[in-house]
Amino acid sequence: MIPAQTEKSAQSPLLGKGEPPAVEIVDPDSETAWFLICDHASKRLPQRLGDLGLTTAERGSHIGWDIGAADLARRLASVLGASLVLSGYSRLAIDCNRPLTSPGSVPAVSAGIEIPGNRGLDALQIAQRQDTLFRPYHEAIARLLDRRRERRQPTALLSIHSFTPDFPGQTRPWHIDFAYNRDRRLAALLLDSFVLERDLTVGDNLPYSVDDESDHSIPVHGETRGLPHVLIEIRQDTLERPELVDRWAERFTSHLNRLLPQTTRLAATMP
Repeated sequence: MIPAQTEKSAQSPLLGKGEPPAVEIVDPDSETAWFLICDHASKRLPQRLGDLGLTTAERGSHIGWDIGAADLARRLASVLGASLVLSGYSRLAIDCNRPLTSPGSVPAVSAGIEIPGNRGLDALQIAQRQDTLFRPYHEAIARLLDRRRERRQPTALLSIHSFTPDFPGQTRPWHIDFAYNRDRRLAALLLDSFVLERDLTVGDNLPYSVDDESDHSIPVHGETRGLPHVLIEIRQDTLERPELVDRWAERFTSHLNRLLPQTTRLAATMP
């Protein structure tokens, strides 16, 4: 669960008047089973934090956000008529998919790049980011999921991410990864379906998997609630142009529509 807000941190607003909110919600009253979230949707930093000592290129790179993930999530939500919750600020300020106890929550180093503005922070400064950016995002997800549970509305959680084509010491052949931890139900359906896509190399927990130490959203909003869920990672070079995003959206729409009856049956067994 998300700890309660820190009283002292609430007295010093991190976001100034006119800055966008920490969370964006699209179609909150959707009736489809699909429910989308995007933890790393934005590269925006609160004005009060400045540039954190990073260049424009560094802030706009994969260390700042999941490139292309928000574009795909928005397109999918539109086509599917699904609810979507997006984070409003960069993972460099605070990572909305890291447990608050994780060293990567407010990273001092990411992919070997030093982040000077995240070094030497005191407890109040960290709590301020948690209360202003992290909690509103996850509280919005929890609130919408609670409403769906009250309505007995079947729900399947799709967490949309993207990954780099290579990482130090590793070239990544996968175009897409379906990641999970304890519950493979929805991932298995998608893996079996996407095997039909002969031009794709599909990862089963590769190059990323889900675990309690590195991930927050799936364990808290998916596993704890007993919802069918999967973390979807798309390789960033396959999302770099609008027509490529559209192509992914078309593929997903075909698969998700075909899997909707099975997924709805799974979701209907939720507590």
